[in-house]
Amino acid sequence: MSDLDLILTAAREAGALALSAREGGLKIWSKDGGSPVTDADLAVDALLKDRLGAARPDYGWLSEETADDPARLSTTRQFVVDPIDGTAAYLKGKPWFAVSIAVVENGRPIAGVVHAPALDETYVATLGGGATLNGAPISPSDTEDLEDAAMLGDARMFVHPSWPTPWPPMRVESRNSIAYRLCLVAAGAFDAAIALSSKNEWDLAAADLICAEAGAALTDHLGRTFTYNRANPLLPSVVCANRALHPLILSRVGHIALP
Repeated sequence: MSDLDLILTAAREAGALALSAREGGLKIWSKDGGSPVTDADLAVDALLKDRLGAARPDYGWLSEETADDPARLSTTRQFVVDPIDGTAAYLKGKPWFAVSIAVVENGRPIAGVVHAPALDETYVATLGGGATLNGAPISPSDTEDLEDAAMLGDARMFVHPSWPTPWPPMRVESRNSIAYRLCLVAAGAFDAAIALSSKNEWDLAAADLICAEAGAALTDHLGRTFTYNRANPLLPSVVCANRALHPLILSRVGHIALP
């Protein structure tokens, strides 16, 4: 079984578990830092670690819900996993959460799946093989102007008075899962997505490949692409857009100094 077939099968099984666990009632608590976690996050993580680890015992493992093991840094390939990306939506009964799984080699994803089980949407990509949604090829929008663009982000951020140049009117919406947001841009359902706050490798790795293979641009707010399986998995920010809008967004946010 190929890496892609392996992670696709595992993502679908994990998505089914996430849905059934939510229907059965969740135990919810807060992590250090205040973000929510549920018993289903841990159950899905355990399922994926078992399935993927048994099939590829020599691969490293990086997951939001597993204590990090530095041994991954010396492996040739790694699984980079977010068992339930968008836990806030998940625990509120909303559909905007996803299982995100990437296989990383030499710092870059070579296979990726973002599976949104409540929406029956499965985004898939392999390096050099294009990107698909439920088996059909995807590509970003052809919007060339930020005015009236369909933007995923925090509406309050765009109207903050401190911007040197005010943002034009845009149709701004939010989706809890960052991986799912990036896939929506890759598929042309939205024109761009911005998050000027830190994310982790497991939030981005699978969607990074899906965006690249679809033809969307994904960087931090300074235009830097991402490298994966680093000692510190924290990444500063996210700017994702079609190729026309991406430089227009960078010109507006590149002055910002983030921690």
